[in-house]
Amino acid sequence: MARAGSSTAGVKTMEDHAEPGAVPNVVPDAVNVPDAIAVTADVPPAERFFNRELSWLSFNRRVLAEAKNTDYPLLERLRFLSISGNNLDEFMMVRVAGLAGQVRRQIDETSIDGLTPSQQLRRIYAKVTDLIEAQQVILQDLSVLLDEVGIHLIGDERLDRAETDWLANYFQEHVLPALTPQAIDPAHPFPFIANQGTGILFLLTRIADGSPVNEMILVPSALPRFVRLPGEDASWISIEELVRRHAMKLFPGFRIQGHGVFRVLRDSDMEVEEDAEDLVRYFRTAIQRRRRGKVILLQLQENFDPAGEQLLREHLGLDHALVIKSRGLLSMSGLATVVDEKRPELKFEPYSPRYPERVLEQSGDCFAAIREKDLVIHHPYESFEVVIDFLRQAASDPDVIAIKQTLYRAGKQSAVIAALIAAAEAGKSVTAVVELKARFDEEQNLMWASQLERAGVQVIYGFVDWKTHAKVSMVVRREGDGYKTYCHFGTGNYHPITARIYTDLSFFTADPKFGRDAGLLFNFITGYIEPKATEMLSISPGGVRAKLYECIEREIAFAKAGKPASIWAKLNALTDSQLINRLYAASQAGVEISLVIRGICCLRPGVEGLSDRISVKSIIGRFLEHSRIWAFGNGAAMPNRRARVYISSADGMTRNLDRRVEVLVPIRNPTVHDQVLDQVMLANLLDTEQSWHLEPDGTYHRMDRGPKPFNLHRYFMTNPSLSGRGAALTKGRKVPKLALRRGGATRA
Repeated sequence: MARAGSSTAGVKTMEDHAEPGAVPNVVPDAVNVPDAIAVTADVPPAERFFNRELSWLSFNRRVLAEAKNTDYPLLERLRFLSISGNNLDEFMMVRVAGLAGQVRRQIDETSIDGLTPSQQLRRIYAKVTDLIEAQQVILQDLSVLLDEVGIHLIGDERLDRAETDWLANYFQEHVLPALTPQAIDPAHPFPFIANQGTGILFLLTRIADGSPVNEMILVPSALPRFVRLPGEDASWISIEELVRRHAMKLFPGFRIQGHGVFRVLRDSDMEVEEDAEDLVRYFRTAIQRRRRGKVILLQLQENFDPAGEQLLREHLGLDHALVIKSRGLLSMSGLATVVDEKRPELKFEPYSPRYPERVLEQSGDCFAAIREKDLVIHHPYESFEVVIDFLRQAASDPDVIAIKQTLYRAGKQSAVIAALIAAAEAGKSVTAVVELKARFDEEQNLMWASQLERAGVQVIYGFVDWKTHAKVSMVVRREGDGYKTYCHFGTGNYHPITARIYTDLSFFTADPKFGRDAGLLFNFITGYIEPKATEMLSISPGGVRAKLYECIEREIAFAKAGKPASIWAKLNALTDSQLINRLYAASQAGVEISLVIRGICCLRPGVEGLSDRISVKSIIGRFLEHSRIWAFGNGAAMPNRRARVYISSADGMTRNLDRRVEVLVPIRNPTVHDQVLDQVMLANLLDTEQSWHLEPDGTYHRMDRGPKPFNLHRYFMTNPSLSGRGAALTKGRKVPKLALRRGGATRA
């Protein structure tokens, strides 16, 4: 496949600037933004930006803190501990491994805050060591509480006779056949330890002659991470502890002198070579290479034998790797198995998402509901089934002639894939853009691509050097004497599982302008036909950045003209230095800026003379905040009906703005505009129960709940959204309106 040879930096949008329900307002002359940005250049990088990697570690600390949150049921607290462990593994395998690679290759490219790769590694390793220790402390505390409610995590304590006998039998029948002892000596090559592999090193003495022998057991990844013993109480034992307890069955004729559990993480990032001729073949090979990446973390059980540690160090090639000794479990991610214990009283009360009344009023006909007017579905409070039904109906509708769909992450059991296959088998023209570079979903996406191709779907893999991250579905339907295009634009993936726990927005429209732009987007991806101008969408690379800059400059101009000027944004991450500098310039010009950044934030808020008017908060709670929203006051106090509101698939990161295909979608329908701005965005700003405030020095602290605590997740679980309500808005219970007040939320 050839690489794309052009950029969309020159793409223009013909979107007019009229606000919903208002006439276009006169825009003051723009200020010289580059001059304003030059002011920030006098501030050293270390005082202007936070380090990206250290900011991520701070985010994972906030996730881990939820494991101590006594407002949560006990197993949900254990879930947050598991999530923090899984997050840390991925961070080490990708981000830290990348830095270690730069050090090995002597690449001294500095970070946004001016640190070299080796300086970053030193600081990261210190933070990671502290984080792993904190995880162990929290696990110990949770284990005590779990014991009190009949859930036991078995360590090295003695078990009763019945438990001992059951475990011995289980080991004999289900574990022993899968284990392979491997001697470590000059006659046996050192075994390969795969990424995320766990092993046990045994120091033995042969009883017959007293000679020492080193043996290694690598735990097969196919074995369960934890084994549950039968009984009314739930007793769980880790697979490595189970193997350790029954090691004598593996080594008859030997005496065990010592043992130690260890775990290995390797570099798992994939760099796509620009001259890759066949992406499918390349990724199938790269997935195999991932298993053999450079070791980035060697984790050892506390009291690991020094001789055994030296043996691992000599054979694993720990160049710039982190070696940590930990007590207890070496991997927290596997605790998700224990969380699945059927104890509903120890978990969040189940939540059933609503199906939008607007669609039900049309007898479930998605196309009729969308044809009536635009609507936004707010996941997970409103069911993702609407998106599935949209595609299912397209597949079975004889008037639908074509479907075009982007697929970044679709999950293991995807109804979206099934709908696309059904559509192709029904004779419709179906095009699927499958992103092979979706990290850690590459193998799954290869499988889906094969199934889609076998069904007759035209599968496109996009660009070699850019990821297609935009979430777009386009359906062309024969209506009357012509054709009508229906579009879905999402802030999240077409993944039915994550749609239950990620908060995202699904925007449906039959506006011909969006339809024409969606067609240009797909032509760009499938045929490299660069859109020279769009009517509504801003498309990256290039276009999203340009549109955001334009909107920021307008707010600066309003501030300079003495008019109200404000920016609200909700993102997962903000790391792009140029975008941050634009926000600094806006703050210096008098624009009030409120940011909700869940994860990484390199912007330093509240610094006198630099970012006085910028505040940043992070929300961590029951659901993972994932939607991306931008709102610009447009010359009036926020929130207002004239505000420019956008949703997007893109975060404020250089990769999203310059190296991915993304879309920025303007929200023009008045009801949808109210839902996104006055409900979703405002509720995020008002939340006090799940929010953390970012200080100028980079520390986060939980926000004061205030006299009237507000929890945005609880609000949306108990109050329906606006645009999907239909006739229900004109009768029965109204949706409580939120109002922006200092010190908390109010309902007008």
